Amino acid sequence: MTLLPDPPLRALCPVDDIPEGGSRGFAPARGGFTGLFAVRRAGRVFVYVNCCPHIGTPLDWVPGHFLSADGARIVCATHGAEFGIEDGVCLRGPCLGGRLEPVMMEIRDGVVLVPHDAGL
Repeated sequence: MTLLPDPPLRALCPVDDIPEGGSRGFAPARGGFTGLFAVRRAGRVFVYVNCCPHIGTPLDWVPGHFLSADGARIVCATHGAEFGIEDGVCLRGPCLGGRLEPVMMEIRDGVVLVPHDAGL
């Protein structure tokens, strides 16, 4: 039995660069088409591809801002679709029942790490 090596990871940012109850966007990795965004809620971090499942546009309504005014949901700037923070499921809007593409991540030494090819 041959063990496969762990996929290479890249640093997204220090956890403290994502405000508690807030979000932060990240430009596409070199050669990528879509960026990523992270939301920090109750000490947990959730990372998604910055692409609406309805028509493929970026979600942020102002660069780096992805959340509703009360911080309870992720909102698409194009048509107002709302998504759950913890699971990325569309709760309201034209992509009802669809979901955002989650990105596997881990936190090591206070830094959020994602797969090297995330968002490509």
